Amino acid sequence: MSHQVLARKWRPGKFSEMVGQNHVRQALINGLDHDRLHHAFLFTGTRGVGKTTIARIFAKSLNCLHGVSSEPCGECEACVAIDEGRFVDLIEVDAASRTGVDDMRELLENVQYAPASGRFKVYLIDEVHMLSTHSFNALLKTLEEPPPHVKFLLATTDPQKLPVTVLSRCLQFHLKRLDLHQIQGQLEKILQAENVEHDGESLRLIARAADGSLRDALSLLDQAIAFGAGRLEAEQVADMLGTVKQAFIAQLLEALMSRDAASLLAVVEELAAHAPDYAATLDALNLTLHRIAVAQLAGVVDETLPEAEQIHHWAQQLAPEQVQLLYQLGLHARRDLPHAPDGRSGLEMALLRMQLFQLDDEETARPAPAAPRPTATDAAAKSPPVAAAEEEPPAAISGLEPPDNAEQWQALVKVLPLSGPARQLARFSQLRERADDHWYLELPVDHDYLMGEAHQSRLQETLQQALARPVHLHVRLAENSSSETVEAAADSGPVPVEEHPVVKAVQEKLGGQVLPETIEPGEPAPGTN
Repeated sequence: MSHQVLARKWRPGKFSEMVGQNHVRQALINGLDHDRLHHAFLFTGTRGVGKTTIARIFAKSLNCLHGVSSEPCGECEACVAIDEGRFVDLIEVDAASRTGVDDMRELLENVQYAPASGRFKVYLIDEVHMLSTHSFNALLKTLEEPPPHVKFLLATTDPQKLPVTVLSRCLQFHLKRLDLHQIQGQLEKILQAENVEHDGESLRLIARAADGSLRDALSLLDQAIAFGAGRLEAEQVADMLGTVKQAFIAQLLEALMSRDAASLLAVVEELAAHAPDYAATLDALNLTLHRIAVAQLAGVVDETLPEAEQIHHWAQQLAPEQVQLLYQLGLHARRDLPHAPDGRSGLEMALLRMQLFQLDDEETARPAPAAPRPTATDAAAKSPPVAAAEEEPPAAISGLEPPDNAEQWQALVKVLPLSGPARQLARFSQLRERADDHWYLELPVDHDYLMGEAHQSRLQETLQQALARPVHLHVRLAENSSSETVEAAADSGPVPVEEHPVVKAVQEKLGGQVLPETIEPGEPAPGTN
């Protein structure tokens, strides 16, 4: 017996067997069960979501020998003939190959004749938007006044190309893309029935690559089974799909966090050895940033992901605004990638831009010491707890005294060796009171995301080390305070252009020079105090 591809073998034969599309199924089921049937139906949606499948099930429901119902028997002569594609009264037309007006006229000449064996004569026209203008005109009259024994089922991926005169004569149903869980669940069901060994991550990779199309997912599943000699493993499926391994994404993020351009470029060089899809690399990086943002602001992480622990770690280490900025830069880079000289240079430029725009103040403007380049093995390993990942607090700084007011607090913050969320917590807070070793800070409500214990602990440890004395921080939200008032309190006048941290960083990296005679007064530069 010849092999039958999964997309055909597992094609639904009943409405109840379809995955998703409940809004369409329920409307058709109610119409069939209550004998409220229109003469023309238009099914729209992207490829592989079930447009022609649902049309064929509908044709079976109309012509089942046991009567019109939403549950065709699937066993009578009419149902079997429709499943096998040999039912005389189901006329399937590929509009892409029969676009001419003569083809349409020939097709419609037989509309007036009664069905040969079925209850209804059903015309299923796929990719109907490919018909010519004259063909639509020929079809229009029949759509307007069809014989009672005729039903038209139209399917298209591009309904905008249909004339409004045709659209107005059809009941329209839009089939949605299937989500990852729907596709993955169906793949799991099929593989269990087919007795194919697999793991969850391989199905997740296939479901994501299918991009909402179950038919594409089944085609990829067939390919993966053949590629893996009858079994599915995540690493093999990733190689087949050309998916960028999460280990490389982890290395890129770690290099971005350490602000190490040399390490960034080294990771890209290693990645290039695997002939990657650079657009897919940016997509994977953006997807990871999205997961980090969701973890930070909604506290939600898919714990089934292999990198779930890393997501938690990065969510603690990166500021939410920084994640949003990196994501936006990644989206712009993805859009501009086709215009880059080549994929690799486009990716490198995007990553360097991400690093440059992390410079938010004097501390972060200074390049961090270069960290040893992480290996793929290191990045794939589970990330250590946040406390273990923090650097040791620096030694005491001579000449520092505990502040007694908000102005002294802001002056102290400027010299504290802090970075990331802990520094933001210090910058946006105000000192309201200090009683011996107990310091009482107020944080504006629009920065409540900085209230995490890890950030407070880091700030407290840094203060203790810098001042060489015990410090007990008490941070609360100030309902009547906002970040604008804190920034105003910390304002100490404009910074000269040549002293601006971004300008200094550009000079260091590119060897630039500031020409005072070219500077014109204008709006304050972003990030100036």
